[in-house]
Amino acid sequence: MTINRFLKIIPKIKDFVSDPSISHLKMAPPYRKYLLDLSKKKYNNSKKAGVSVLFHPINNNIFFTLILRNEYDGVHSKQISFPGGRTEKNDKNIYETALRETNEEIGVNVDEIKLIRKLENLYIPPSNYDITPFMVFASKKLLFYKDKNEVQEIINIDLDQLLNTGNVVNTKGPHISNRHLDTLVPAYKFNDHFVWGATAMILSEVKDIINSVI
Repeated sequence: MTINRFLKIIPKIKDFVSDPSISHLKMAPPYRKYLLDLSKKKYNNSKKAGVSVLFHPINNNIFFTLILRNEYDGVHSKQISFPGGRTEKNDKNIYETALRETNEEIGVNVDEIKLIRKLENLYIPPSNYDITPFMVFASKKLLFYKDKNEVQEIINIDLDQLLNTGNVVNTKGPHISNRHLDTLVPAYKFNDHFVWGATAMILSEVKDIINSVI
């Protein structure tokens, strides 16, 4: 999708009323309901995080940005996610959290970024995070500088790859995690990267919204 076409549909994206639960379910791991049931008591004390679904132009086409996290002692080690992170006491709101963390992780100038819309919150039982995603965009080319302490790779994906109906696969094991997962889960395959879990569920909501307005 070209930058000009994307800019034209932004007003429709803002106003579109979606059913995020249906979108999320399409890419939810089969054991998600079980984990949610186990975590009901933990949810009230969940950690709050904001993430950016960042759209930007490369060679006149629209891309969005994901990151591959470094290996560390945690449940999301070596996983692909959106830039973002946990709220801090100096953040005025969760949107400011998303922008601050995006700047810290991938080095983009947040003054170049504008809000499109908030997406549905998504709870992640394994890490007890309640994530608030925001669709944001920059109309000009961005410069990226990764935080080497947190980010192994910055991954820019052509939006048309997401909108393609043939990129959903079922996979397991080392393709999706550094942990041993022997259950097949739905994932998006973007080149050599497999995107699953909460990130895939959020992308499913994004995909359904955009496909509904183009």
